[in-house]
Amino acid sequence: MGFISERLRAQVGYAAILIATFLSGGALAQDSKVNQVNMSPGVTSSGQAIYDLHMAILWICVIIGVLVFGVMFYSIIYHRKSKGFKASNFHESTKVEIAWTVVPFLILIGMAVPATSTLIHVYDTDEAEMDILVTGYQWKWKYEYLNEDGENVSFFSNLRTPQDEIYNTEEKGEHYLLEVDEPVVIPVDTKVRFLVTANDVIHSWWVPELAVKRDAIPGFINETWTRAEKEGIYRGQCAELCGKDHGFMPVVVNVVSKEEYASWLADKQAEAAEIKALMAQTFTMDQLVERGKGVYQSRCAACHGMNGEGGLGLPIAGSAIATGGIAKHLDIGINGVAGTAMQAFGGQLNDVDMAAVITYQRNAFGNNMGDMVQPIDVFNHKKG
Repeated sequence: MGFISERLRAQVGYAAILIATFLSGGALAQDSKVNQVNMSPGVTSSGQAIYDLHMAILWICVIIGVLVFGVMFYSIIYHRKSKGFKASNFHESTKVEIAWTVVPFLILIGMAVPATSTLIHVYDTDEAEMDILVTGYQWKWKYEYLNEDGENVSFFSNLRTPQDEIYNTEEKGEHYLLEVDEPVVIPVDTKVRFLVTANDVIHSWWVPELAVKRDAIPGFINETWTRAEKEGIYRGQCAELCGKDHGFMPVVVNVVSKEEYASWLADKQAEAAEIKALMAQTFTMDQLVERGKGVYQSRCAACHGMNGEGGLGLPIAGSAIATGGIAKHLDIGINGVAGTAMQAFGGQLNDVDMAAVITYQRNAFGNNMGDMVQPIDVFNHKKG
C-alpha cells in the first residue's frame, strides 16, 4: 500500500507539473518557438502544403471526435436507466452496417486525395536548378556542389560550439550545438536538389523550416529538394541515432540572394584553385605549424585534447606515433584505425592541411621532433 500511495503521489505531482507548464505557457508570446506545440509551415511551398494538410486532417479528426463523443455523452446523460430508459434490443441492421462502412470510406477518400497530391509535390525532384551531394560522416557533413561545368565545390561542415560550452565551463550560447564552421549556402527562389548518402552509418539530414528530411544510407543515394522563399539562416541536425556524438552534427543552411550566392560560389571556386596551387609548394616550418594548429583545433582537439593530453582519443603529447616514423603517422592520419574512433581523414583534409597538421603534431606539445611533412609527401603516400 505504501508503494501504491507513493506511486500515486508521484503521478499526481507529474500531472501538476504538466498542468502548470501548460498554463504558464499560455501567457508567453504566441510566436515563441520554445513553447510552440503546432507544426511550422517554414519558408517553402512544400512546408506550407504539409502544414495545410496537417491542419485539414486535424480539423477532420476534431469534428469526428466532437460528433462521436457528443452523441455518446448525450446518450449516457439523457438516456440513462435512472430516467426510466430501457436498452433497445436489435440485431443485424443492414442500413447501419452500410452506413458505418460507406461514411468512413468517403472520409478516408477525402483525406487521401490531398495527401496524395502533397506527397507527389514533396517527392518531385525534377527540374532542379542546382544539385548538392550531402554525405554524412561520424560526425560531420560533407557538401559537394555539382556544377555542369565541372568546377565542383566541396567542403566539410563541422560543429562550431566550443568545447567549454559542451562541458559546462562556459555559459551556453544562443545556438548551442546548432552552429557550424561551414554552412550550406543556397540562393533564394531556386529549386535545389539534395542527393543524400552516408560514408559509414545511417544518418538523417533534417532542416524543419525547409521541409527537408531524408535518411543518409551508405551505398544508397536518396533525393529530396527545397525552394526557400525567404532569405535567412535555417538550422537542423542529424535525426538518426548514429553513434556517441550523434548530437554534435548540426545542419546550417544560409539562404541568400542570387547575387550573394554567385559571389560566394566564385570565392569558393577561387579558394579551391588556391588550394590546388598550394599543393605544389614547399612550406617553411612556421607556415606548416601555424596552419596545422588551426586544423588540429577544429578537427583533432575534441578527441585528443587542446594540449594533446588526450580524452576520448589517445594523447598526442609524447605519443609513440607522433614521435615515431613519419610514414606510420601519415598512414594513421590518412587511413585512420579500423575498429576505433580514429577516422580516415585522407578524404576529409586536403594534402596541404594534412601535411600541416602532421607537422604540427610532431612539433607541438613538447614532441619537438624538428621534422616537416610537405603536401607532396602526403600525395606520394596516398599514391603509394
